[in-house]
Amino acid sequence: MSHGPGDTTGDATRHTTGDAMSLRSQPLRGMRIIEISSYVATPLSGLTLAQLGADVIRIEPVGGAPDRTRLPLADSGTSLYWSGLNKGKRAIEVDLRSERGRRLVADLIVGGGRRGGIVISNSERDPDLTYETLRARRPDLIHVLLTGRRDGGTAVDYTVQAATGFPLVTGPEDAARPVNHLLPAWDIAAGLYLTTGLLAAERHRLLTGEGQQVRVALEDVALATAGNLGYLAEAQLSSTPRERIGNYVYGTFGRDFTTADGERLMIVTLTPRHWRDLLTATGLTETVSALASALGADFDDERERYRHRTLLGDLLASWFETRAFSEAEAALRTTRVLWSTYRSFSDLAADGARLLRENPLMAEVRQPGVGAYWAPGSPVVMAGEQSLPKASPGVGEHTDEVLRTELGLLPDEYTTPEPTTTVRMKEIDHHGATR
Repeated sequence: MSHGPGDTTGDATRHTTGDAMSLRSQPLRGMRIIEISSYVATPLSGLTLAQLGADVIRIEPVGGAPDRTRLPLADSGTSLYWSGLNKGKRAIEVDLRSERGRRLVADLIVGGGRRGGIVISNSERDPDLTYETLRARRPDLIHVLLTGRRDGGTAVDYTVQAATGFPLVTGPEDAARPVNHLLPAWDIAAGLYLTTGLLAAERHRLLTGEGQQVRVALEDVALATAGNLGYLAEAQLSSTPRERIGNYVYGTFGRDFTTADGERLMIVTLTPRHWRDLLTATGLTETVSALASALGADFDDERERYRHRTLLGDLLASWFETRAFSEAEAALRTTRVLWSTYRSFSDLAADGARLLRENPLMAEVRQPGVGAYWAPGSPVVMAGEQSLPKASPGVGEHTDEVLRTELGLLPDEYTTPEPTTTVRMKEIDHHGATR
């Protein structure tokens, strides 16, 4: 089944309200974006835009992009990773090694009239598809590019992690080796920066008529974050290097605890109210008050709680270790303390995915090659409404549809073998007209 933009047939099952309300969750409807991408950051940007209503057309080489087979896989071999990052997009299959294929993609990028002229990519390897080449055909082009480093050099999330300090302050206190984070945090942040840059450029074009190139370097995203959170200033101004602290929360009091029956919880106290509530719930108010007097410390000050975190943590650990989870839960529920049990992904999917089914973010998607499962819609709630998830496209699922509706081409105009027949491609001006 071919799903055009806005078509949700067979995709998600959760009730929707009226058309007017649905439109509120689709503020980017009418915007058309060409996505030439792979892996995490750029596809995530396209997904974010598609979930807000943009018509995102993903360009893939013949046979599909390399990340179509990335783990984890369904029993059929369909990538669950790819299916998750490409929900609700349209996909076309093009031979990017041929001049004709690249011309088709260029025509799509510069076409589309006022709603088009926007491309997001993580590659500059094709001269036919660079900003300079495309801008010559459409001056108001918006070209959004992800690079590894500012100088155009290559990098991926895990090499950026290695280069920017975080693995050396992550992990157990006694770890001797770097500990990379499982979550590709810089890919995720970069994807959202790409989205922000694209929308800012589109706003600028709306106001001035001017296009521009937007560049985001993965390494810059990590360094900006390290700088914005004070890590880099601390390294420059302090003679004491940041240390590993395991599961303690830096700068305040928070850590994990285990109950007598083996349940593990994460507890965080950001405010004096949180801290006092935790002591009341555990019956440790007088004990901790005596400790504060002996140390000359004020534990209403989060810096003092952090400084003495090991002593305080040991006192609280003794309380949790002698209580069943049910007792600890009952005590914590009467407070404003920030806490949660630890759950595995399997825990979240247990009991027929009950926790997922009960979460309004999720809806059941019927994904070809996978089957039915619960997947997230957009976490952005607009006027009380969020967009529902849609199935991701098959390889080249929308090729004929896109080339017919966007470029006015019939299949025999782009599928005839190039060596035997010369096909005259229709010229597309930046208003979307053919000539």
